[in-house]
Amino acid sequence: MSEELLINVSSFETRVALIANGALQEIHMARSNGYSATGNIYLGKVVRIVPGMQAAFVDIGLERPGFLHASDIQSSLLLSATAPASAVSTKSKPNIRSLLHDGQNILVQVSKDPLGQKGPRLTTRIAIAAKFLVLTPYEKHVGISQRIEDESERTRLYRVLGPLVDKAGIGVIARTLSDGAEDHVLLEDFALLQRIWSTIQGDLKKLNPPNIVYAELPVENRLIRDLVGNTTERIAVDDAATLQQIREYMQTYAPEYLSRLFSYQDQIPIFQRYAVDGEITRALEPTVRLPNGGSLVIEQTEALVSIDVNTSGFVGGADLEETVFRTNLEAAQSIPRQLRLRNLGGIIVIDFIDMLESKHRQQVLQALKEGLAMDPCKTFCDEFSQLGLVLMSRKRTRKSLEQTVCVPCDNCSGSGSVVSAESTCMEILREIFAQYSLSDAPGKGAGEYTVIATEAVIERFLDEDAKFLAQLSATLKCSITLQNDPAFAVGHFAIRFSDDSLRRGS
Repeated sequence: MSEELLINVSSFETRVALIANGALQEIHMARSNGYSATGNIYLGKVVRIVPGMQAAFVDIGLERPGFLHASDIQSSLLLSATAPASAVSTKSKPNIRSLLHDGQNILVQVSKDPLGQKGPRLTTRIAIAAKFLVLTPYEKHVGISQRIEDESERTRLYRVLGPLVDKAGIGVIARTLSDGAEDHVLLEDFALLQRIWSTIQGDLKKLNPPNIVYAELPVENRLIRDLVGNTTERIAVDDAATLQQIREYMQTYAPEYLSRLFSYQDQIPIFQRYAVDGEITRALEPTVRLPNGGSLVIEQTEALVSIDVNTSGFVGGADLEETVFRTNLEAAQSIPRQLRLRNLGGIIVIDFIDMLESKHRQQVLQALKEGLAMDPCKTFCDEFSQLGLVLMSRKRTRKSLEQTVCVPCDNCSGSGSVVSAESTCMEILREIFAQYSLSDAPGKGAGEYTVIATEAVIERFLDEDAKFLAQLSATLKCSITLQNDPAFAVGHFAIRFSDDSLRRGS
């Protein structure tokens, strides 16, 4: 598989796209509010403990306090800035108040970015990543990525890293990229991580909370560290200053890939040349067209992501079962890419079309798992349920593509639908009748009513609902005039009575 990393830089944003086999796989954006706080380490202060949730809220200097659950507090050590270590029993789950107290200073790391109205998710399990290794200062053991399956390679990594961990008294995890990495490269990575951790410990003695102690790399360097490997054929950058900064970073941390770094100087913008902008636009649409005419409908909610598979215009199979199977198979191959491209995470429910043959279900599930195996994010995929659904999860650490570039609609508040013109007309008629009925003297409700609403509502009153407006006017012995105001949102209106009293509705 051939990959390219495209880096587009302007004064207002940086965008990084990962292209694999000619198709966009991932898109990352850093704007004025930054890229992602995930991985940043902060010296925070506990501002509130909630025993009912077994959690604490920690001020780390961001817009909202971070959420720290008891399960995310180191089981063997409570990592505090004021005390080097506080023993915690591992035999039973301690109460949150036995671990923390109000006003306590604590060293935490962001494990999930703020999403919606939620603040960042925090952990005291510190992990600092480099190209090949991840330092876990308080774990004191060697971990190997599960994606490294070759037993001889796992044994080699244990042999190289074990003595380092025993001598330094800190833990380390070998990342997937460490597969096949030379011994001296691993030693250099470990030494770098040791220096970073030593600097953090020194800074803790000088800082007051809330304060950042360690910031992750800029988006372009972070993705070069995490995504660039042996399959990367090209790293194209369209900004000279950024190119130089990346070159300096790679000279120190990834010199073996320097020959793949290029300056993009074409007059056509780099994202247009590679059709990335069009892919981003399509990735914001709920419907994904499959090659043979089927489709996916992807809906993102706060709690989960639902994916519905449809045959749509595909009728090319020999029979119904074959048509359904081929559609589901294409969907299973497409879904992993869509999850990466849209950066969808959390609980994901996939509603495949019902298949009668168990062998077809197994083939579809196998294709889905093979696609998910290429995803750098941690995923879990269950079997088909009795209802024909596949339940899976994907680790979520930052905002999805939609949450990054879109905001909820002012009219529908994110529901995806608005009140129809017909319903708004009915509400206006009810409101006028109620206002007349509540008048405290006979005949007081008579007079002139002015209805102010959107063009669609006014047009309906002049056409389909004209008879209802006339009937109400005759019943109440009043006149009703209509006024179009384009400033009104869909479903909103105002009713003005002849005495200048105003009633608004929505």
